[in-house]
Amino acid sequence: MGIKITKQLLQDYDKIKREIPLLRAEINEMQHSDSGLGSSTIIDYHKGFPRPQAVVGFDQEKYDWRVKRLGEKERQVAVVEEWIENIEDDRARLVFQMFYIKRFSWTKIAKRIGYAGNADYVRLHIRDKYLKKQGIK
Repeated sequence: MGIKITKQLLQDYDKIKREIPLLRAEINEMQHSDSGLGSSTIIDYHKGFPRPQAVVGFDQEKYDWRVKRLGEKERQVAVVEEWIENIEDDRARLVFQMFYIKRFSWTKIAKRIGYAGNADYVRLHIRDKYLKKQGIK
């Protein structure tokens, strides 16, 4: 199933994008250091009675979870960026690019597109109006 654009996904875009390098670093660390090792306890009956034994090895489950999580986050970022790039309304696309991708403030965006001193207009009448028109909640 595809990723659906929501207000929450747009709000989380920057956070998701910042988490990607962290996950990559964790995966790299697991691959190239002892941080990928995990231990479990098994019951050994080799001598005829139960004895707990520690078993150390690569924590494949944790590694696979991180790789899966990284893939999910990369897909979310790609979907948001593609959605923004495909906005047909030039003014709306510019506002979305500046706010979500470039992280400009509403005041700076308003000034850049000719509504200096009226940041609320840009937020309410361009961004919010476009989201409502697209049925994005």
